[in-house]
Amino acid sequence: MSTRLNTVLALAALYGLATCAGWVFSNLGVPLPWMIGPLVLSATAYISGVITVKVPVKTRPFGQMTIAAQVGLAFTPAALTALLALAPLLIGAALITAVIASIVAVLTARMGNMRLAQSFLATFPTSPVEAAVMAEKLNIDSGPIVLSQTMRIAAVVILVPLSIYSVDGWPDRSGLIRGGSFDLIGNGFLALLAISGAILFKKLRLSNPYFLGPLAFSAAAAATGLEPTAFPPLILSAAQIVLGTWLGSVFRRELLLKGGRLVVTSAISTLLLLGIVSAVGVGLAALFDLDWEILVLGVAPGGVTEMALTAKFLGVDLALVTAFQLTRIFIFMPNIPWVIAAIDRYEKRSARDAT
Repeated sequence: MSTRLNTVLALAALYGLATCAGWVFSNLGVPLPWMIGPLVLSATAYISGVITVKVPVKTRPFGQMTIAAQVGLAFTPAALTALLALAPLLIGAALITAVIASIVAVLTARMGNMRLAQSFLATFPTSPVEAAVMAEKLNIDSGPIVLSQTMRIAAVVILVPLSIYSVDGWPDRSGLIRGGSFDLIGNGFLALLAISGAILFKKLRLSNPYFLGPLAFSAAAAATGLEPTAFPPLILSAAQIVLGTWLGSVFRRELLLKGGRLVVTSAISTLLLLGIVSAVGVGLAALFDLDWEILVLGVAPGGVTEMALTAKFLGVDLALVTAFQLTRIFIFMPNIPWVIAAIDRYEKRSARDAT
């Protein structure tokens, strides 16, 4: 009982400090303050060893479902029509990202002395949890993979908004992140859509059910004119705190200490992938006469939850940014497992032939 009580108190203290960090970052005008603040605080606490209690993975779905349901409201009939016209660009951008990620994965394998299958799992934009599961099925060490995937998402969440701010200036866009009003019926309807979508997608064993399910149900409601009420600012902020705290807690001290060369390699490959993909995004924006912010966020190798939230905060086309991210997910997720399995078989066959 005392151990459980200590865990509860430690988590309560962590979330309290994370909330304070969000408040500080918000007053400093930092983009995505309620996510970046808790992320930085949580990562610092875990890397320093001040806090060791594990943040339950089950907390992440709350943040994902909340953000996904809110994002789905942007998929109006007009937005869907515009997205269909840009389908070739959405697919092309995803395929270009795949080529770039493959090149970076090969370089990462050489720099970090990693197996190619492990390097691909560590580099390709996907969920850290799903990448770890695939690694375990192939008896591949998942530690460096989780670290690299988490570093990638954290880098994108922090560096992309700050980079956009550094180019556009530091305007006051804080009002753009605010949600709707408190409406028991309207908010309750949106929450029901989110929960129903998550449960259905989970039962169907679809990828990323806690984001894609609520997003699908919310978008369907918005496209058909049902108009559920957006969540109020307090709920949105709470969702960001949960996501940021969980993401920062993945940076375990022991994982970083044991990583050694792999930590440096992961950092370099993350920055390389982000830099090349962002440059491609700027180039595509110029080629297709679109807002460069949309393309940079759309092709950014981050999680769809985080990028959708970033787009909302920065006030750019939320539906288009989400569409870019979802197109990549639907292309990558069904194909990554068999690609990694093929690479793994090739490596093992080559090793047998060499002996």
